[in-house]
Amino acid sequence: MLAFVGAIICIIASIAPGSPGAVPGAGDEEGASDATEGGAGAVHGAEVDRPRPTAASKATVFQAETDQGSLGSELGQGSVLGADSDIGTTSRFLCLPLAQDCPSPSIREDLLLLRSTADHLRQMVIQQEQQILNDQETIRELTGKLSRCENGQELDSFQNNPEEYAWDAARNSLEDGTEDSERTVQELEHSVYSLKNNIEKLEGQLLSQGNVSSVFALSGQSRSHIYLQIQELEAQLLSKLSDLEKERSLLQNKSDRQKHLLEEQLESLHQRIDKLEKETAVYKLQEGYKISFPVRTNYMYARMKQSLPELYTLTVCLWLKSKATVGIGTPFSYAVPGQANELVLLEWGKNPIELLINDKVTRLPLEIKDGEWHHVCITWTTRDGVWEAYQDGKQQGLGDNLAPWHPIKPGGTLVLGQEQDVAGGSFDATQAFVGELAEFNVWDRILTPVEIQSIANCSTSTMGNIISWEGSSTELFGGATKWPFQRCRENKDSEQD
Repeated sequence: MLAFVGAIICIIASIAPGSPGAVPGAGDEEGASDATEGGAGAVHGAEVDRPRPTAASKATVFQAETDQGSLGSELGQGSVLGADSDIGTTSRFLCLPLAQDCPSPSIREDLLLLRSTADHLRQMVIQQEQQILNDQETIRELTGKLSRCENGQELDSFQNNPEEYAWDAARNSLEDGTEDSERTVQELEHSVYSLKNNIEKLEGQLLSQGNVSSVFALSGQSRSHIYLQIQELEAQLLSKLSDLEKERSLLQNKSDRQKHLLEEQLESLHQRIDKLEKETAVYKLQEGYKISFPVRTNYMYARMKQSLPELYTLTVCLWLKSKATVGIGTPFSYAVPGQANELVLLEWGKNPIELLINDKVTRLPLEIKDGEWHHVCITWTTRDGVWEAYQDGKQQGLGDNLAPWHPIKPGGTLVLGQEQDVAGGSFDATQAFVGELAEFNVWDRILTPVEIQSIANCSTSTMGNIISWEGSSTELFGGATKWPFQRCRENKDSEQD
């Protein structure tokens, strides 16, 4: 209404200069009407129907003119607003519009901006409301999961009786395994912390939007009511978190006790094992032993603890029983750095048994693939490389020029059951020995045929002076096993039968 009145006053002021002398005395109604109609086109072409002025309004306007003329006289001015006529004969109006009464040309743009801002704030409030609903749904889901973990107890039971709340599920899981219990508690604790952080973040966002919530309501829920719900949920979560920490402490204490008990039991077992190992180390089979290689592999073997010195003559004797039908494999091999075939007894594939010294080869006329026990002896001397082969106390072959004038090098590795491609390893399963070995002895001299025969028929028992067959002289690897064995007693028993 004030804006409309201000507009009328401005219109009157704008048409006054265009019709000098248009305001006559109080009785001239026609002149006033013409002046009003003549100045209507000066207001941006607007067509406004106005009532004809009454006598009272004319008197008021005339009084305003008189006052204006008096004001001009006092200021020493002959005209008002640039007019050249006298103040008594010319109509002049003074229009003083207020800023709030005259709307700004950009008021429409301002209104549109305010409206878009209000819409944007309304959308933000709706998003915050949706976030609150999502968080409430998440809280309900976590509460249900925690209730299931608490062996069926409901959240209401925890709120009403927090002191009677018990974590039976966690304790039962501890009995099944402390690691699973600790993992469950840690996962629950992490979920509670994550939910608490989300609530704090949401609360901070609501606080930052305090001026918005004062204008728009969150779907009928007051901000104070939402804060109250958040505080209640936070209190519940903090209480549950406290219980989780207490339960975790109890689980940790119980786990520490169980761990200490297990450590004591393991320590006791280790002591018993050490005692048994020491007893086994000093135990010797009174009636001798044999080593069994049940299958052909590249990892099953026995290693002599003692190496060979430098030898110019030697005698090697052993008992063996082969289970192979084609090629007995490698009963023994001695390798030194730089020479893997320093001393090897080998039968590979369909080839005959071979003796290798310094990688020089000779064939031995021996037949031991019948699955029976056989006594084998081999002698060799570096002088002219002369060698002899005995089977079951009888000489089966004789030869020379086998690595002549080459002594056996010391410091190598002596292995039973495998052929070495490098010293101490790189075995080949196709060259492995399958069967049983016993009484492997090495001398640094050449035994006579009588001595060899007496050993083979069990009339004497002579141990090697370089390598002797004792219970503690070998190390087993890959599944090779030791068994009690006395070949001479078996021979006597078979003769009696």
